[in-house]
Amino acid sequence: MFVLSFFKKRFFSKKEEKLIVAAIRIAELGTSGEIRVHFSKKIASDVIADAQATFKHLKMDATERHNGVLIYIVPSEKQFAIIGDSGFHQIAGDDFWQSVKNLMQGYFKEGQFVEGIVKGIEEVGRILKPHFPREDNDINELKDEISYGE
Repeated sequence: MFVLSFFKKRFFSKKEEKLIVAAIRIAELGTSGEIRVHFSKKIASDVIADAQATFKHLKMDATERHNGVLIYIVPSEKQFAIIGDSGFHQIAGDDFWQSVKNLMQGYFKEGQFVEGIVKGIEEVGRILKPHFPREDNDINELKDEISYGE
């Protein structure tokens, strides 16, 4: 598993990865929404198209309420995208995506990558909660772990 070890050794310690996963779990506590973080080694076409393909590959478009959000990061290209499924996008709108991107980018520019990702996750969770509240029968539809790919 070259890609996994490449990213973990270069970007995150186990402790840092646990902080990101904990942020996802906390953000999802009060919502039926699903948040994933994915790292890619390179860009195949463009960052948005690649994020959309990964969104489908991770089956994020198969959530019951179409309220999944993907934070897609390509460190080698210094690019990232934040995309959401149709249910979430209708509520959040275009301005939301740009505001979260700006928030995260501020941390990234300071070399605070974990903090930037965590703040982005927290902001997504803040918007998900009132529009997609957690119900008694909610299940975690997608893994919370960080995913890695080409």
